Amino acid sequence: MKVRSSKFKVQNRIGETFERLKAKGEKALITFITAGDPNFKTSKEIIFELEKSGADIIELGIPFSDPMADGPTIQAASERALKKGATLNHVLELVGEVRKKSRIPIILFGYYNPIFVYGAALFAEDARGAGADGVLIVDLPPEEAQELKLYTDKAGLDLIFLLTPTSDDSRMEFVSRLASGFIYYVSVAGITGARKELSNTIQEYVKKVRRFTSLPVCVGFGISNARQAGEVSRLADGVIVGSAIVKLIEKNQSLPDLAKKVGRFAAELKKGMKL
Repeated sequence: MKVRSSKFKVQNRIGETFERLKAKGEKALITFITAGDPNFKTSKEIIFELEKSGADIIELGIPFSDPMADGPTIQAASERALKKGATLNHVLELVGEVRKKSRIPIILFGYYNPIFVYGAALFAEDARGAGADGVLIVDLPPEEAQELKLYTDKAGLDLIFLLTPTSDDSRMEFVSRLASGFIYYVSVAGITGARKELSNTIQEYVKKVRRFTSLPVCVGFGISNARQAGEVSRLADGVIVGSAIVKLIEKNQSLPDLAKKVGRFAAELKKGMKL
């Protein structure tokens, strides 16, 4: 069943969240999970536990068969979800279910092929109608995103773009002109995955990005524990944690207290960001 965005009052929950946190002197904890891993019922429970434990924004991964920017941990999560029949329709239904009880901002994170097949205009309308707040398409470069941006702008969805350590000034400026919600700075070159140590260039590049935008700048890729989350929170407006959470889900997927385990990890991350 599809829900149309015209039935919903458009809210900028992402912007409101950053404003609220800034007023309190806090930074955003943005947590990633793959929708449908290990199943959609548990995904919903995990989202509620993440919110209760301090997560400020949810990145909800759309399972895809060829997630080329993702490391083995998130690839495996997509495979698990797809084997159980996950589809983009199911992801949108999950967002709608979460919206019955929660106002936490949700960003749909994925690849363009499922959206192209669904239809970009219809996707934007249905995503907003379900209650999503933003979209991040990993393999859609900003130069080719103009059509999707027309539809996301019309629907009131933030379209979020990536910048990397290889992005030069012209790229930073171009992305900053197109982006809304926040800028996602990828702290390392390469695929997703938890790492033992963070890059020592994060501070330098975050400062560079801020020369071109007034949007919040959030850092992801490689952040795997509370200490690292704390370090990044002192340099950026938000901390994005994905692979470490997905790995925790993989290790505990058969346990009845899986959602609570993920929630406890999120609470540790948030505590590290406040020290």
